[in-house]
Amino acid sequence: MLLVLSEDHKEHLSFLPKVDAAVVGEFGRIALEFLRRGTSSRIYEGAARKLCVPVEMVQHGVEGLMFLMTESSKHMICEVDFLDSVLVLGFGEELNQLLLQLYLQHHSQIRCVLSQLPTNIPAYHNLEWRLDVQLGSRSVRHQVVPRLTMRLLLTKDSNSTDHNSRILQTDPSTLLHLISTLEVALAAIKNSHARRILRNIK
Repeated sequence: MLLVLSEDHKEHLSFLPKVDAAVVGEFGRIALEFLRRGTSSRIYEGAARKLCVPVEMVQHGVEGLMFLMTESSKHMICEVDFLDSVLVLGFGEELNQLLLQLYLQHHSQIRCVLSQLPTNIPAYHNLEWRLDVQLGSRSVRHQVVPRLTMRLLLTKDSNSTDHNSRILQTDPSTLLHLISTLEVALAAIKNSHARRILRNIK
């Protein structure tokens, strides 16, 4: 999966090639700290004074890095997809590798922080299923009609004990068709043609 970066995010990260690798690493550290504890205007002002740049530029750079790291961690993208995603930024190979190292070093911590944030999206908890087969009826004596009934249990968050259930019912052929369609879609998104298209989507 490739990340699609908006023009605003590209602009926020555009000044990274103008600073040293140590500064980029420090911005990455600040971004992770802000993710854990929230932002601080004093840190932005201190960094801006050291670099002799406007505070807004530092703030945008840190927030751009924060977005890049959180979205990459959220979708658990692999190394190749990460490098393909940042390719549109036009950075040099050294900076791309530095960003990749930041991501690889901290993605598990970022996922841990993200899992503790409140969310309105229900999370998967469990799936129960039952296969029913109708072998006949009054009008048709000999028939086989399989039906798959699933009970999907969802929670508000990983620590919640309250479960919401959704009942789904389908026949095996429709379920197999759905599975094969999703597998084809997942395979298609990984080929080089799809990567090129996603890279150029605005």
